[in-house]
Amino acid sequence: MAKLAFHTILAMAALGTVTAAQAEVTNTADNGFTVQHQTLIDGNAEAVWKAMIAPSRYWNSDHSWTGDADNFYLIPQAGGCFCELIRTTSADNIRTSDGSVQHMRVIYAHNNKMLRMSGALGPLQSEAVTGTLTMLLDPQGEKTAVRFTYKVGGYMEFPIDQMAPAVDGVIGEQLTRLSALFAGADVPDTDGEDSSADPADSEEMDAAKDDDQD
Repeated sequence: MAKLAFHTILAMAALGTVTAAQAEVTNTADNGFTVQHQTLIDGNAEAVWKAMIAPSRYWNSDHSWTGDADNFYLIPQAGGCFCELIRTTSADNIRTSDGSVQHMRVIYAHNNKMLRMSGALGPLQSEAVTGTLTMLLDPQGEKTAVRFTYKVGGYMEFPIDQMAPAVDGVIGEQLTRLSALFAGADVPDTDGEDSSADPADSEEMDAAKDDDQD
């Protein structure tokens, strides 16, 4: 999420325009907060997992640094990067792009069950905070209960009582957009050349894997 989007997400949180099932700021303190969202997605755990680890398919472009969700990639293994390329052309990869941004780093990955990443999203990146996002999948027959929990702690200049609901709205929005992939609903601002493609098949992902392992 870009720094310029901070005022936008504050407004969204205040107006309540982003909703997800059972959403809430579950805890706040002087040095941090926890937000949690969960919903039931009409898809099996394997299908939901494959979609979840392809953020370019559902993460809102408004919460990127480049304004284009197609620049996102995620390597779903410990040490892997949830990153964003700063491209000049759509053909640019990790080696030819103008640069890149790390949103989060994978610290736990268990296929079809749980993904946990560490990182301070958006405007939090410039603050002295850490954040841990746990994305948990619980199979319910042919459906999957999905819970996103994001815990943030440390020193920040943003007021907690403003930042917590803003971040809550953003995290909830991404879960809502992930769920929409399985509900036949429109998920705007993610118009890639092939939004159904496995991100591991792209040249950018291949190059990123090589670079990540160097």
